[in-house]
Amino acid sequence: MKRFPFATLLLLTALTGCSTERSGISIHQNLVMDSAVLSAGILAEEPEISETAGQLRASSEVVNQQDVVVKVKYRFYWYDDKGLEIQPFEAPRTLVVPARGKLEITSQTGNMTASNVRLYLYL
Repeated sequence: MKRFPFATLLLLTALTGCSTERSGISIHQNLVMDSAVLSAGILAEEPEISETAGQLRASSEVVNQQDVVVKVKYRFYWYDDKGLEIQPFEAPRTLVVPARGKLEITSQTGNMTASNVRLYLYL
């Protein structure tokens, strides 16, 4: 009689491994900022994706809350629906945000399998 609960537990454990969910890497953060960026008074919006003429475009507004110019490095990462990064990989870029100013940064890809984008800001 004691074998029945063990067999049931074993069967349930085996069945939970057979999930029908899509496999892939989960992307939960669309905006990643180093703490030094926040300390420098820089804020940014999560990137928004739009489509124009067969190209996907991500854009984000970066705001400097300080009275000094801040140089920020950034990179966009594009991902497909499985959470895998799409090539070609973008090179990091540098942005000079004026004191008390704001700028829009963008990225563009022709790979229409892209379904998500992440923006990483650092100093």
